[in-house]
Amino acid sequence: MPSTWFRRWTVSSSNAFIIGIVLNLVFVIIEFGSGFFLNSLALISDAGHNLSDVASLALAMVAFRLAKVKPNQTFTYGLRKSTILISLLNAVILLIVIGAIAWESIARMKEPQPIQGDYMALVAGIGIVINTVTALLFFKNREKDLNIKGAFLHLAADAVVSLGVVVAGVVIGFTAWYWLDTAVSFAIVIVILISTWGLLRDSTILALDGVPRGIDLEKVKIAILSSKEIKDVHHIHVWAMSTTENAMTAHIVVANDFPLSSFEPLKAEVHKALLDLDIQHATLEIELAGEPCATSFM
Repeated sequence: MPSTWFRRWTVSSSNAFIIGIVLNLVFVIIEFGSGFFLNSLALISDAGHNLSDVASLALAMVAFRLAKVKPNQTFTYGLRKSTILISLLNAVILLIVIGAIAWESIARMKEPQPIQGDYMALVAGIGIVINTVTALLFFKNREKDLNIKGAFLHLAADAVVSLGVVVAGVVIGFTAWYWLDTAVSFAIVIVILISTWGLLRDSTILALDGVPRGIDLEKVKIAILSSKEIKDVHHIHVWAMSTTENAMTAHIVVANDFPLSSFEPLKAEVHKALLDLDIQHATLEIELAGEPCATSFM
């Protein structure tokens, strides 16, 4: 029964976003208030990181719904590309958070402030539970959608960061090493930067119509040429329509005597091979071996 319940929630990405937003927003209020009351920069920094995750989750949910908008006269692909743009925006937001935390940490390093380490550890401990639970909601679908992957990485990183704050709080409670609070803030900056870099790189590549991660053009070419009727393939272009769907155009060359009635079955065969390589939409132009290519565009 528990496994069935868990599977239902992980599959329902829409519900996962809503639950994640509500839980993290409540915790942000608690953590920020506690950090302000305890004078803990680590808690305030972690609250800022969690707030950026709330924004990221909200934007990702918007992208998730925009991706379902049907094509129209203006947007013939619908609004699927918005998922990529929002993924890029999420990465930029996290970088801004990094800058703000680092700036405050440098200022605080000069004058460490007294902190109640035990309360600091307690609040951060609650954060571990909340971030772990919400991260697990996105675990199953994290490799299928860049926005869901981003949400999972943010929340998982938050759980690790909260663990570091707990450890720092316990140590401060026993040793009064108040400088640890600022040191943990720097650690938070590093964790966010590491978890954000991959998201920023991937979303930037997709936004510029680069080849999506996980797609090998050489394997695509081999898959197409696996059909004995195809003599050559060129002008291969692969890009992302959204964070979950990829498209491709290519010219495939067949023998001069290739029967016209066999064109459609051949295309269907190639489409099936490409689908196995995570390319859902392919436009194929068939050329005869004895004819010049229709375009010189590479």
